[in-house]
Amino acid sequence: MTRSQIEYDDTQGLVRFGFGALTEACYVLARVRSVAAARSWLHLAPVTSAVELDQAPATALQVAFTAPGLAALGVAPSVIAGFSHEFVSGMTEPSRSRRLGDVGSDAPAQWEWGTSTTVPHLVVMFFAKAQRLEGLMKDLMGSGWNEAFDELQRLHTGDLEGHEPFGFRDGISQPEIDWEQSYEPLGPHVTYGNRVALGEFLLGYRNEYGKYTDRPLIDADAASEGLPSAEDAPNKKDVGRNGTYFVLRQLRQDVRGFWQFIVNQAGGNFAQAEMIGAAMVGRGANGDPLAAIQAEKIAGIEQEPEVIARNQFTFDADALGVRCPIGAHIRRTNPRNTDYVGRPDALKRLIAMLGFGQNGLRDDLTSSVRFHRILRRGREYGPGLSPQDALAPAPPGEAERGLHFACLNANISRQFEFLQNAWTMNSKFSALTGENDPVVGNRQAITGCPVTGRFTIPASGRLRRRMSGLPPFVTVRGGAYFFLPGLRALRYFTGAMR
Repeated sequence: MTRSQIEYDDTQGLVRFGFGALTEACYVLARVRSVAAARSWLHLAPVTSAVELDQAPATALQVAFTAPGLAALGVAPSVIAGFSHEFVSGMTEPSRSRRLGDVGSDAPAQWEWGTSTTVPHLVVMFFAKAQRLEGLMKDLMGSGWNEAFDELQRLHTGDLEGHEPFGFRDGISQPEIDWEQSYEPLGPHVTYGNRVALGEFLLGYRNEYGKYTDRPLIDADAASEGLPSAEDAPNKKDVGRNGTYFVLRQLRQDVRGFWQFIVNQAGGNFAQAEMIGAAMVGRGANGDPLAAIQAEKIAGIEQEPEVIARNQFTFDADALGVRCPIGAHIRRTNPRNTDYVGRPDALKRLIAMLGFGQNGLRDDLTSSVRFHRILRRGREYGPGLSPQDALAPAPPGEAERGLHFACLNANISRQFEFLQNAWTMNSKFSALTGENDPVVGNRQAITGCPVTGRFTIPASGRLRRRMSGLPPFVTVRGGAYFFLPGLRALRYFTGAMR
């Protein structure tokens, strides 16, 4: 099949750029007050595209909608029904909450937003260079905004200079999107690679299975005339093309609780505590991985040299987790495995399929990572707090700290939800038992596994260390599934094509 040219001018810039250089940001959660006014504001909004400019912009604007938000704008129910079930039914559907681990103190009933009357219709994302955010928001929200929308919440962000609130370097490992579509999804995947098919992150293109993810395809009429045609159904208009799903979750981080627990486990030895913290994360505070850096280049690592050096590794030579524990956060969220172990000759494929070889057992227990990558676009919030200062008691009225976790994916179920359920919250990950993610796990008991608050640090030539009684360090404060449309679809939703 001939591969189409990427329509950067129809794709929102968050997908391609992330806007990390724009250090100020605010996510405004809103509901439609007036359909006509909302359509008018959205039609005039200068949404930033993925077109690369000679000079990087100083500001950017992005917008995404929940399923109730599309309905509130007057989008036809038949069109909304064409989106994924996860998006349509929402993040707080009861069975989904259980699968995501949103139970106990993380249950939607405890959230500040995202449930019942606090489900947003849309999120409007403002990004700016230092000292530019306030002016950007004032300018764009000064005309027609109050008539169009009721604000639910403003999610402010911080800038901890590349670190998340626990103090570890963040945002190092990201998949490399195959924008050129030069990568063959159906080819032999015999080693871990970082390059991922475009259709994993943008609807309307082929994914890792060589297929097109389901999305709304509609008959051509006057209203949809400006929409692109579907590659896999040329007689249909593609509402989803150049769009993606935007998962947003507000995660409060107990920075004091994290470091106080670790220091206590280390018997008050702070240097030892830092080693335990690194084992839980899988990286040192500076971002250096515990796994050995590889000399050979990993396909798809196309970032700046410093990031490449900290992302150039797999866990192939650490099958027992001696360097980087099996249950470490980075190992759960990106196991860096592949379909087959070794080279693709018939004998080695057979060995891998039978579960033998260096990593055979654990590879067999952990699904191939290439089907479950997400593009992370999160931002921290709240003031910074050093590990040393975190050992002191919290002062009265201390500001909350955390992460506005945000990710982009074309298949919520197979990407974000699989990662969250099967790898992060699963207490039986990769032959482990009795422990979920040591950093973000909820510690809630599950059927057949009443204990989840453990963390194991293997050792070479001596007994492993098993910590128990880990408390939860992260609490969910809100969340929702959004659709980040292509710019032509945005005009279609606002009636601008009619």
